[in-house]
Amino acid sequence: MKRISVVLVLSLAATPAGAQTSAPSREITVYAAASLTDAFQELGTLMERDSAPTRVRYNFAGSQQLAVQLEQGAKADVFASADQRWMDYVQERRLTAGAPRVFAHNRLVAILPKSNPGRIHELQDLAREGVKLVVGAEAVPVGKYTREMIRRLEQRAGFPPAYGEKVVANVVSQEENVKSVVAKVQLGEADAGIVYRSDVTPTVAPNVTVLEIPEDANVVASYPVVGLKASGDPAAAKAFLALLLGPEGRRVLVKHGLTPADATP
Repeated sequence: MKRISVVLVLSLAATPAGAQTSAPSREITVYAAASLTDAFQELGTLMERDSAPTRVRYNFAGSQQLAVQLEQGAKADVFASADQRWMDYVQERRLTAGAPRVFAHNRLVAILPKSNPGRIHELQDLAREGVKLVVGAEAVPVGKYTREMIRRLEQRAGFPPAYGEKVVANVVSQEENVKSVVAKVQLGEADAGIVYRSDVTPTVAPNVTVLEIPEDANVVASYPVVGLKASGDPAAAKAFLALLLGPEGRRVLVKHGLTPADATP
């Protein structure tokens, strides 16, 4: 099916002489990990209010999906990954303009539906037979981090023998991005899920219970960002990066549960 674009042309006569138009004069596309959705949307709003307003369009998905789309020729100006693995993938294919920079960190938590149908009260319960657990697929950054966290928990005192094996056996679904994990837990399709701390947003929080993961077993997720060679407006892409990496970007990241890279993760 052909995609049809409709362009509306407004008569110059409809705008009084000397009047300022509020429409952004520039536009960029940012490919970003799904866990960055709320923070990056707020950054886009700030870009539109800037003295040189720029509309920011987004493609939020699993980092692995975004990297493959870029490899296959998708056009974008900026790429923000939830781990270094998929940033390396894009770099190796010579798609980046400049060196990536880590701009934020995140940590994992376990979430349960508020009704707690699995009767889960501690992380050890994730290994109990019959528990329905949802995680990210192994190719997804959150899925990779989850598996490392489970291995670390297995080494801690107080966790049952073969803990990791039993937890993995309880996985009923492996999702392509972290937002899908959150959705399945909220809908009661799983007894528990492993997500980023920043995914427990004010909208999500009333519907879930959070189990914190001990610091020595948790995994620090690092988010690198870079401009892309395919950018149609490199200057606007650099302006987005400057906003993200500057004081206003720090404020937005903290507001949405992420830790700026220059702070202690």
